[in-house]
Amino acid sequence: KFKLNTPIKDLPPEVLDVILHGTNGEKLTLHYDQPRGKGTLYQPFEGIINNLERRYRETQSDAMKRELEECMSQCPCPACQGRRLKKESLAVTVGGLDIDSYCRKSVTEALDFMEKLVLNETQTMIASQILKEIRNRLGFLQSVGLQYLTLSREAGTLSGGESQRIRLATQIGSSLMGVLYILDEPSIGLHQRDNDKLLATLQELRDLGNTLLVVEHDEDTMRQADYIIDVGPGAGVNGGTIVAAGTPEEVMENPASITGDYLAGRKKIPVPQQRRTGNGHYLKVFGAAEHNLRGVDAVFPLGCFLCVTGVSGSGKSSLVNEILYNKLGADLNRTKTRAGKHERIEGEEFLDKVINIDQSPIGRTPRSNPATYTGLFNDIRELFASTPDAKSRGYGPGRFSFNTRGGRCEACTGDGLLKIEMHFLPD
Repeated sequence: KFKLNTPIKDLPPEVLDVILHGTNGEKLTLHYDQPRGKGTLYQPFEGIINNLERRYRETQSDAMKRELEECMSQCPCPACQGRRLKKESLAVTVGGLDIDSYCRKSVTEALDFMEKLVLNETQTMIASQILKEIRNRLGFLQSVGLQYLTLSREAGTLSGGESQRIRLATQIGSSLMGVLYILDEPSIGLHQRDNDKLLATLQELRDLGNTLLVVEHDEDTMRQADYIIDVGPGAGVNGGTIVAAGTPEEVMENPASITGDYLAGRKKIPVPQQRRTGNGHYLKVFGAAEHNLRGVDAVFPLGCFLCVTGVSGSGKSSLVNEILYNKLGADLNRTKTRAGKHERIEGEEFLDKVINIDQSPIGRTPRSNPATYTGLFNDIRELFASTPDAKSRGYGPGRFSFNTRGGRCEACTGDGLLKIEMHFLPD
């Protein structure tokens, strides 16, 4: 008993519930008039949300899955309020705290709670070894500078530097010896203060009796290394040569090493004398409070090259990616993103759109390559389609796509290689 042209905000809650969640088994009389004929159906209405959930479960198409995921956002489970355990499990307490309340504490608070925990003689006998392990592991997290993290923090919300240091803390905790650790640019995204903690952790792993092989451009890491191998002298056809090898001092004394020149101070990159002031407009974020941010206000001048820096975990990604990008994406690009906690953003009227260039895969298929991404393949395909051979066979540019049946090699379905499943080994 409602009209389809009534704005959603004016619909009664029970009507909106039927539209979203269905008629709960109650059958409706539906009249249809189609080219195949007319008729009447008696069936319940599934509801928009149930319909989308069913399609998401049943679809085999990755494109359809991505499309449906745009309609989804994460929210806490109404039954457990995001605590992920039944109330019976949460009824068990230690020192007056349930496991969820304990995991919501920061590493420092969790360590402090364990130090002050009072147990009787029997409980101490049972728990002594467990408490020792807990204190040790929390101590490792503290030693790599992650004392501010809560134990319940989702992995997806951690910065790259935080994830890396958690992995390193795990390795120190395992106390393995005789292991070769390979790290590919571990200082990426780390502030210089955190760099020192990272290097101290790496040296601790070395002192346990392990070998550390670090691929790195960072000056501090090179100066702390016991041995440096400088590969070069340039990239591509000019690379593939060992230019210098030895202690940092030996590399500095080697005139063939560009790395040695910079370490020794013979070469340096000068700081620019002038900076752009921007176009006079500003983008202002007020009351940013996502993750580690504590109600901060930030001003971004427009029309210049900006850098957001700070120690790992200070909230750089939360401010830029989760608040600023998600809010601008929703307002300017009409993306279905939900911005992190903040009060308001001013200055959007000075922007046309927002583009996020991150490290996620660019293309949808493994067949994509740099020529696909840059749009160059469109021109190359048109060139091939304009040849006399292609015209005589009636081939258009689409015939030269890796995704077109008949045009591509069907033995490898355009992948360029065959994938053999090995079951107990990698494909």
